Amino acid sequence: MAITQTMCSSFKQEILLAVHNLATDAIKLALYTSSASLDATTTAYSSANEVVASGYVANGNTLTGATVTLDGTTAIVTFANTSWTSSDIVARGALIYNSSKSNKAIAVLDFGSDKVPTAGVFTVQFPAATASSAVVRIG
Repeated sequence: MAITQTMCSSFKQEILLAVHNLATDAIKLALYTSSASLDATTTAYSSANEVVASGYVANGNTLTGATVTLDGTTAIVTFANTSWTSSDIVARGALIYNSSKSNKAIAVLDFGSDKVPTAGVFTVQFPAATASSAVVRIG
């Protein structure tokens, strides 16, 4: 199995069909083990190979602080970092998805290797909101 960091192809099409409103819809982030297969063809959240651990609830966390802006000619979306406390999570990647819209997939995150909590806290830290580093960007 493999996890490939990417914006999901279905999301690109759904943006043109006005399916998503990332500023107002409930956007979630679910964590996955190295057994997951997530890539550009992922169309929706699935519990298959989702992390099962203390401190983690199935379906993941709701992301907050969504900010949709432009950086030059690139549209970007950023979120506040999200954390799970008192956890023993081991995660290889994540899926950002829209729980307001039938759990439609937005983007896959590849952590590069299995990640574990620091002092019992597992945090997904989003990169800077720029055209070259934002996780969700359309250029």
